[in-house]
Amino acid sequence: MNQITKYGVVSLLCTSLIACSGDDGKDGAAGAQGPIGNRGENGVNALTMHTDLQNGNAHCASGGVRIDTGLDINENDALDTAEISQTSYVCSPNVNKNFIRIASFAVCSQLDANCNTDTETSAEIAAVSEDGLTVIYTDSPAEQIGFVDITQPEEPKAAGVLALAGEPTSVAVKDGYALVAVNTSANYVDVSGQLDVVDIKTQSIVQTIDLGGQPDSIAVSKDGQYAAVVIENERDEDLGDGAPPQAPAGELIIVSLMGAPSTWATTAVDLTGLADLYAGDPEPEYVDINEDNIAVVSLQENNHIVLVDLATASVIQHFSAGSIDLENIDVAEEDPAIISLTGNLDSVLREPDGVSWINSELFATADEGDLDGGSRSFSIFNKNGDVVWHSGATLDHMTVKYGHYPDSRSKNKGNEPENVEFGSYMGDDYLFVNSERSSLVFVYNVNDPANPVFKQVLPAAAAPEGVVAVPSRNLLIAASEADSRGDKMRSALNIYRYQVAEIAYPSILSANRIDGTPIPWGAMSGLAAHTTDSNTLYAIEDSFYGSNRIFTLNVETKPATLSSELVIKDSNDVFASLNVAALADTSVAENHVTRIDVFDEADLAAMINADKTVNLDPEGIAVASSGGFWLASEGSGTVGDAGRPVNSANLLFKIDATGVIENVVMLPADVNEKQLRFGFEGVTEYNGVVYVAFQRAWGDENNVRIGAYDIANQNWSFYFYPLDAVASQNGGWIGLSDIVSAGEGKLLVLERDNQGGPDAAVKRIYSVDVSSSTAGHTLTKTLVRDLMSDLKASGGLVPEKVEGLTIAANGDAYIVNDNDGVDDNSGETQLINLGQLTY
Repeated sequence: MNQITKYGVVSLLCTSLIACSGDDGKDGAAGAQGPIGNRGENGVNALTMHTDLQNGNAHCASGGVRIDTGLDINENDALDTAEISQTSYVCSPNVNKNFIRIASFAVCSQLDANCNTDTETSAEIAAVSEDGLTVIYTDSPAEQIGFVDITQPEEPKAAGVLALAGEPTSVAVKDGYALVAVNTSANYVDVSGQLDVVDIKTQSIVQTIDLGGQPDSIAVSKDGQYAAVVIENERDEDLGDGAPPQAPAGELIIVSLMGAPSTWATTAVDLTGLADLYAGDPEPEYVDINEDNIAVVSLQENNHIVLVDLATASVIQHFSAGSIDLENIDVAEEDPAIISLTGNLDSVLREPDGVSWINSELFATADEGDLDGGSRSFSIFNKNGDVVWHSGATLDHMTVKYGHYPDSRSKNKGNEPENVEFGSYMGDDYLFVNSERSSLVFVYNVNDPANPVFKQVLPAAAAPEGVVAVPSRNLLIAASEADSRGDKMRSALNIYRYQVAEIAYPSILSANRIDGTPIPWGAMSGLAAHTTDSNTLYAIEDSFYGSNRIFTLNVETKPATLSSELVIKDSNDVFASLNVAALADTSVAENHVTRIDVFDEADLAAMINADKTVNLDPEGIAVASSGGFWLASEGSGTVGDAGRPVNSANLLFKIDATGVIENVVMLPADVNEKQLRFGFEGVTEYNGVVYVAFQRAWGDENNVRIGAYDIANQNWSFYFYPLDAVASQNGGWIGLSDIVSAGEGKLLVLERDNQGGPDAAVKRIYSVDVSSSTAGHTLTKTLVRDLMSDLKASGGLVPEKVEGLTIAANGDAYIVNDNDGVDDNSGETQLINLGQLTY
């Protein structure tokens, strides 16, 4: 099936006015202004065409989608073959050899075996020993390098750290040595740096070589003769407008690696005078070396690329990295977020960061953008500076499709490709592209490097920076640098193996809208199941996104397909007519004394958009017996806490099958008077009663409430649920996240702590029986399943917010985690089928 999408393109007609010199050689007087020209004709349209590919396709063995773009020159509203300017492919998963995450090594375990430490650590750039058994990584915050034993890669072990005299910026390996670039600069002007040569076996520095400036990337040639170190001498982004030129200028240092480290000598290569933008301040960023000992160096802020012959220490070629036009991308940052793939950007500078040779003639660039860029793509160049291929907006589209799009970066760099690495595995060539902001590694087959074919995407801990291929052991290592215990993110080395296995990630991907762009999604906070169709689930997004939607998931496919979206609307002003507190002055701030403890008319107005869509905080969803859905929307704010004013109440919504609000139910006034910001989390319906799980206990109550709303009698009663004791080494709290009816009066309850990664301890499903209890009493709970092993099975760090639970029509139980809209989160979403549970 073909889908055509049209976009307007402005056609410009330019003229030049040339001043001619007189016979005496002097410039003549300026002529009179000519008449205004006629309005130019409308330009042609840009088209995007999506073509479904069947099994056995040459580019996608298991089928997929071919994406063609170009200008409709003949204006026939079709994209003819001659009009296609770019083609890319998104291939379906297959069951051949794929890269599978097998482990995640939390860097904090170097300090404490259980990561029971608040100290910030970071794995930024990684290298692997020549025998493939040891990972060496840079830890910039701690001014050290770390060693990890991957003899058994499924069980990586902390193997020690080595303190350095400054900040390590990069590392490479030569024989039994780790070559570590170290920044010892006092500031941005008084720059200095050194190359520490570290014996990997003894973890000791055997030689230190002065580099004369602040280093960044380092690479070692394949024949072991040379190391190349870029001396960035980076700019101070807080100085003036943060733009170059800022002295001192950077350069490239070539290190001859012949003989013992004590004999290694350096040669400097001047990189000034090459770039068009800031010729006196090259700021080299990254380097890689091909088999001919030609180094490719990215000058990121200069949007320039330089090729250096290491044998002669001479620049043999240099050229601009150029720009690209981006179509169908998100260019706005809203709060709450809206992912809208309707924007275009023209002539965006590539500003490449990481670079990697594919072969002796072609290299790839991770087009991160930094100063004036934001091209959010990657490109393949030849040595003459010709662009052989580029990804356009494909990476942004895929992060949207996989639920990893970082909306808070829409105005800047989108998914932000940071680094790129080449590796040849068992006869197949692959390119790996690290997306820092979406925390993904994109894998492309480059057997034909002029026509890369997307293979798969790999999940990583937050902010993957460095990536290193280890084909000798069929491994891939990605280093994720973000580390914040308070935000439940720990820096990690992500370890993947190339093996015969089905693609394991993503667990959910979205279908395309009618315009050919993927349905945006993220922050899934609740699950529900179709009453008769075992393959259909429903999910809801929380308040991170505006204009809330209900998603339909087809779990018959693998990964599950997010096949449709249903926008929730207050078309009949049911919500708008809710009886809330009136304000004498609607202009006062939300934290005004008259507003801090009440859900008022100004609060209500803020929850309804001009187009009648709504901005709720839906944390739970259930299929209603009368058709449509029940939604549990969590309240905002805590009564009696001026620092957390009440901006909404906890509300139970009845939504019809078309997404229109039919009814809104509030809690009794005496319960609302105790409101805590941890309110409604899950909802389910059984035998004429809607049950709602509160997250934590309110007021002076010892146990958390489960509300029971009688639909026919329109009244509330409440049970109390005893939470487990806090078990995490990091403390925190425990609360409820979802609730689902298991029939015959039994409810399954999802209970979790607010900890992630090594600190996570409680992620459990319990059962309670409301048919054998009386309202107002405390329920007796029975453990059904401890989810920790299920959450560790993917090889990643345990997510904090396991928030969705449901039982499909065939009895299979499903859970899903909330990825917080990729805000201080890796964005990873795991939809897990637990099979049949006993309760």
